Amino acid sequence: MKDFPFLSILTLLPLVGAAVVAFIPKSKGSLAKTIALVWSLAVLALSIGMWVAFQVDGDRFQFRESYQWIPTWNARFTFATDGIALVMLVLIAVLVPLVILASWNDVDETQRSVPTYFALLLALECTMIGVFAAADVFLFYVFFEVMLVPMYFIIGSYGGQRRQYAAVKFFLYSLVGGLFMLAAVIGLWVVGGHNFDWAHLKEASAAFETDTARWLFLGFFIAFAVKAPFFPFHTWLPDAGGAAPAPAAALLVGVLDKVGTFGILRYCLPLFPEAARWFAPAALILGVIGIIYAALLAVGQNDLKRLVSYTSIAHFGFIGIGIFAFTTQAGTGSVLYMVNHGLATGLLFLVVGMFVARRGSALVSDFGGAGKLVPVLAGVLFFAGLASLALPGTAPFISEFLVLIGTFTTHKVYAVIATVGIILAAAYVLWMFQRTTQGTLNPALTEVPAMQKDITLREKVVVAPLVLLLLLLGFYPKPVTDVINPAVQATMQDVGTTDPAPTAVANGKVAP
Repeated sequence: MKDFPFLSILTLLPLVGAAVVAFIPKSKGSLAKTIALVWSLAVLALSIGMWVAFQVDGDRFQFRESYQWIPTWNARFTFATDGIALVMLVLIAVLVPLVILASWNDVDETQRSVPTYFALLLALECTMIGVFAAADVFLFYVFFEVMLVPMYFIIGSYGGQRRQYAAVKFFLYSLVGGLFMLAAVIGLWVVGGHNFDWAHLKEASAAFETDTARWLFLGFFIAFAVKAPFFPFHTWLPDAGGAAPAPAAALLVGVLDKVGTFGILRYCLPLFPEAARWFAPAALILGVIGIIYAALLAVGQNDLKRLVSYTSIAHFGFIGIGIFAFTTQAGTGSVLYMVNHGLATGLLFLVVGMFVARRGSALVSDFGGAGKLVPVLAGVLFFAGLASLALPGTAPFISEFLVLIGTFTTHKVYAVIATVGIILAAAYVLWMFQRTTQGTLNPALTEVPAMQKDITLREKVVVAPLVLLLLLLGFYPKPVTDVINPAVQATMQDVGTTDPAPTAVANGKVAP
């Protein structure tokens, strides 16, 4: 199966599905939903097959495909995946069907086109898969930019209040960051022997001059820092996350943002190792500031979706310090954090969306005592919040623990400061849960018919897989860490740093 064209089919399949759904008449919204769901499940099945076929002890990059594209520039449709990309591809395939199912009743057929919305979700899946599967730098850049388009229309056309402002801000921030990367991509092509292939550039990077490599690193890093987002490039996310439909916001913070941290691991570190080491202190400082700053802002939020968006900025601070600690342990923790954050925050956004849809408002002050009316849904919200703050027994705890321990071995001060973010996380999650579901029942809730109905069967199907995965990976992360570890170790070797405490995660336990 290693010769099967998994990646090209996996990339094109959602695009074909998007075209099919887009041509369904507006009056047949139910048909569009069903086809979109079935199509996304086919993508999930194919991604599971690729996971099974991936050889943990095999080559670093597997399922490589390369097709001629632009001969003049020596750009090709080249796809390949390592363990880091593979776990992200499977995360996409898991989340998209759940997002489609969660969006089932979110679009008002009398005001907006249902087929267009679900076609945009499938188109977004195509671009997300493409950006993680690309092994040609120019192809990566194209997917990186095209990915903005479906999300822009999802936010701008189907979002809530201030949706147009949020969509434009999201697009402009990402576009400006992309321009920095475009300049770096052109520069890399010039100094890299007029070639965009990642493997070729990796070999050529040894001859890059120090100043040239640092400028190229900076161009890529700024684009990825905006996309992640890292402090101080983060201000677009609360607006976009607050205005986007909650299921789409789950993809925004669960997957799209990971393109930034993935790009740092795939391009900034291996292609510019000296520059990565030189910029590491600044990156660590930005990561720690982001953890504390975003957590403090989350504590003061009255909008549930903006609150979850700020928690994501804090979580990306943890991922950032794990990457630039340059230890195998912290690096594995960061990649695992990317997966676990996608599951936990995706679940949190989906459950928050269920509350918002019932109440007709995302303001914390409009709830109060809601657990008395919807106890099961409130319980799922509590679990999602505990997973988000990395409670032991949930998957994010393993990744956060690895990041902090791995960072402590090389940068004790940053690790100690970052632990303050754990305390603040407990504050904003528990405060949010207490204000929305506990205490005296808000009399206004009894006048809202939708608040009288607890979690439905469709909603149970949406949240159950994420709850199970968060518990399974919280107690037994080995299936994921076995895939991640070889790629992380190879990346740390590319950077050329000395790992003072290399570790592995075996049988769910951290072992030296």
